[in-house]
Amino acid sequence: MIQQEHLDYVTSIVGSENVKSDKAHLIAFCYDATRTRFEPDAVVFPRNEQDISDILKYCNEHKIVIVPRGAGSGFTGGALPSNGGIILSLERHMNKLLEIDMENMVGVVQPGLINMEFQKAVEAVGLFYPPDPASEEYSTLGGNVSENAGGMRAAKYGITKDYVMALRAVLPNGDIIVAGKKTIKDVAGYNTAGILIASEGTLAIITEITLKLIPKPKFKQTYMGVFPSVDTAMTAVFKSLAAGANPVAMEFLDALVIKALKQKFPQISLPDNAGGILVGDVDASSMAEIDSQLQTLKESFAANGSTEFIIAKDEEEGKKLWFARRNASPATMIYGTKKLNEDISVPRSKLPIALDGIYKIGEKYGFQVPCFGHAGDGNIHVNVMVKDKTNEKEMEDGHKAIEEIFQYVVDLGGTLSGEHGIGTSKAPFMHIAFTEAEMNLFRNIKKAFDPNNILNPFKMGL
Repeated sequence: MIQQEHLDYVTSIVGSENVKSDKAHLIAFCYDATRTRFEPDAVVFPRNEQDISDILKYCNEHKIVIVPRGAGSGFTGGALPSNGGIILSLERHMNKLLEIDMENMVGVVQPGLINMEFQKAVEAVGLFYPPDPASEEYSTLGGNVSENAGGMRAAKYGITKDYVMALRAVLPNGDIIVAGKKTIKDVAGYNTAGILIASEGTLAIITEITLKLIPKPKFKQTYMGVFPSVDTAMTAVFKSLAAGANPVAMEFLDALVIKALKQKFPQISLPDNAGGILVGDVDASSMAEIDSQLQTLKESFAANGSTEFIIAKDEEEGKKLWFARRNASPATMIYGTKKLNEDISVPRSKLPIALDGIYKIGEKYGFQVPCFGHAGDGNIHVNVMVKDKTNEKEMEDGHKAIEEIFQYVVDLGGTLSGEHGIGTSKAPFMHIAFTEAEMNLFRNIKKAFDPNNILNPFKMGL
């Protein structure tokens, strides 16, 4: 429990209206999408960068834990105060769009700005910010950077790290640094911005983000490919991309997900013979390019076993095709009372063998494992469905299955997390993905930035 004198000092910096230690606030900030709960000692809402600097300098001197937080929408516990301390919430005051630089095609934002608000603002002036995590309606850009968030458009446009040009950040000792530049080329010094991206608030607190923008595509169209099996669908993914297809998104649903959707949402129309579905968008500056992309996809899908290729006639039809993918996650709950879901990623050519191995591990432990995700970038959302979450043996076997899946994926050249970070939930598995030498390097980087271990300590297995 934090001492009152420390709270009094922080209050002197930000004002009493920006320091909360009542039970209601502690509960409101104690959980994220993992539904795991850890109450902080207090919640503080800094007004600006200088507030953060002053708070960190004091807390560093007194070894008080600080956990930065955006919207708290993360899936791995990265923003949870698992070791107590102060939640530093950036969404109340530090949530502004500071600049859209039309000449250099960059946007400058504070970390608490919601992703979708930024997308809408730049699109209103004819520009485009592609990273679109599923949480885009409520997740903050600071959280996106801290977790290196991806999304459905990653197949064509990449993920958050591909758009971060520069960061302002406060180190644990209160020093303010600038990492990166507005320039397209910058080879001077270490890539500090790159180190801060995906660091989950363990190294510094981000206070300003400069993001690259691109011209907004003029046209977009939605497609759906239907396959007899998920194996043929996964083969079609990398074969079509190798043939020159460049879709914005290429999302997949396996047979178990399709079955669940039919049961959960009987009003939607999904092909009866579908063992796997690919759905996505193509975009371009002309309809001729759109037509060319769709033709390439259609031919590649057909060559790899598709039974049907559907093109949405308009935006409304496109939304209907996307409905199945957007509701895949809740639909899978028909298979159990507890979902152990992970977002692994593999090289696209390994998708068929990866899914085959995942299903076999599920069978070994007696679980159904519906899978869906971003096939275009090799990102699979694995869902180990535990029928009875009160059954200790089932839960234990479920976690064993997850660990075995992680090892299998890493052996294929994949990674533990495609877009949700490590946080607390995946920390126990870091040894699977990294050697001891690599983990020691991470620990040394953490120590160099944060020698007193006050910033989000013990996350990411550190």
